[in-house]
Amino acid sequence: MNNISMETEFLLLGFPGPRDLQLLQASVFTVMYLSALMGNGLIITITSLDACLHTPMYFFLRNLSLFDLCLISGVVPKTVINSLTHNNSISFLDCATQVFLVVLSAAADLFLLTAMSIDRYAAICHPLHYDVIMNRGTCLRMAAMSWFSSGFISLLHTVNTFSLSYCGLNEIQQFFCDIPQLLALSCSEHITTEIVTIFINAALDLCCFICIITSYIYIFSTIRKIPSTQGQSKAYSTCLPHLTVVALFFSTAFIAYLKPIFGSTSYTDLVLSAFYILLPPSLNPIIYSLRNKAMKTGLEKLIIRKLWKTENILIFQE
Repeated sequence: MNNISMETEFLLLGFPGPRDLQLLQASVFTVMYLSALMGNGLIITITSLDACLHTPMYFFLRNLSLFDLCLISGVVPKTVINSLTHNNSISFLDCATQVFLVVLSAAADLFLLTAMSIDRYAAICHPLHYDVIMNRGTCLRMAAMSWFSSGFISLLHTVNTFSLSYCGLNEIQQFFCDIPQLLALSCSEHITTEIVTIFINAALDLCCFICIITSYIYIFSTIRKIPSTQGQSKAYSTCLPHLTVVALFFSTAFIAYLKPIFGSTSYTDLVLSAFYILLPPSLNPIIYSLRNKAMKTGLEKLIIRKLWKTENILIFQE
């Protein structure tokens, strides 16, 4: 094509099927979105207000919840609106915003999970020096590095992807703007830059994964040396939520993206992508709160404080 025009909007084909199936999909997405909002919102609130939870682990958890909200909020509302209105269009700017938020959240989650594994390593393998290793300055630097690095990576991917030329077909075979699908639509000759960026990002992800695995090798080796069964059980219980979240994050990501980058997207691929977008933000609060006594205590304090204030207001009004 000699005349190459930049598309002003794309079409998100999403989940095919009759109207009833579209409504069911919108309902499922809405329920999981609301549960993610409530769960992550509670974690952010509790860990911010309860002084007992002002520790490195909950500091990183608060940041993780914030990025989980960013991930699911960047995709689900638009998907639900499109399903309900039967309008699959998304503007060029909204599509670029989606790509930025998804990459930002995924990269930040990975960096924060890596930081949390280092925190667990310091707590279990070097308990006497834990306060020195994971001091406030170290935690702030690690969080700032997560924010800055993920922002830079996200900006790089977004600029590389949307500086390409798009012509002809503008149909994205996904329910959100996914970089591989956008690359498949591009008619630009300068696609190599974004592909190289993807491979560099994959290498960085592999380094984080190796760091997490190495941390847990040392952690489990140290736990096995603890003489009492009760001590071992307590040490395992502090690692179990983080390890579960790591397994959930990597399994959904690998399953969603270990498929041909270019080519038709099947219904199964859409479901796997939905797992990647929906499950971690929805299940992470449950995983960290279900067996966590500190979180439960913090929630009880928050409820009691709220009820106390309400009672005082009612008494004052009377």
